[in-house]
Amino acid sequence: MIKETLLIFFSMIVLTFAQNDRYQNYRTTSFALGTQFGMYNGVGGNVSILTSQFADNFPFTAKLSVGLAYSDAGDPLAARRIFINNNTNGIPEKSGKTWNFSIDFLRRYSVLNLKRNYFYAGPRYIMFTGNFNFIGGNEDFDVISDQWGLGVGMENYFRIVPAVDLVINLGYDYYFTSTLYGHDTSYSPEGQDVNPREEYTFDDADKAVNQPQHQIKALIGFNYNFN
Repeated sequence: MIKETLLIFFSMIVLTFAQNDRYQNYRTTSFALGTQFGMYNGVGGNVSILTSQFADNFPFTAKLSVGLAYSDAGDPLAARRIFINNNTNGIPEKSGKTWNFSIDFLRRYSVLNLKRNYFYAGPRYIMFTGNFNFIGGNEDFDVISDQWGLGVGMENYFRIVPAVDLVINLGYDYYFTSTLYGHDTSYSPEGQDVNPREEYTFDDADKAVNQPQHQIKALIGFNYNFN
């Protein structure tokens, strides 16, 4: 699904470039490349492509972002009990990361004397991986999930030089809970579990593993404008 979405979006950009070159006196389409870093489903960053004025009377700027963030994976001992077994040997280590994909639609609206302020909203898709490694315990496994979500926020642009903007991004994302997969076991919010351990349920797995749900974003970065 993500590959198809990215392919469609980039195809739209190529077609827009071609159309803009052919009808350059009719409408001027703007493009920008950006990168931002900070709090983003943990600590991480993203890269983005923005385009505006790509359709007649369309009031929004479209933005496609791809990001990577690192976060707390959860409770290693609880994760091992729920997904594998009740062993307690080994020294636990953990790490978590999410790949983030988002499409936002931005609308310019000045607030607090910020002339280049934009409000945005759009869908989200993330791929979460929590790794739990028990050194000396011969157990190293991942717990994964793929989630859809929705996000809203506000971006402010400050011109540094004619082609470069400083960007400050504040936002909030909400992700819907999804099936957690680990080893040969999975726990579903609908109760359609596969090979569950003992009497554990999705609620137990969700408490043990930090599958994202409520996320606050605070990012800073730069945009390079082509038009």
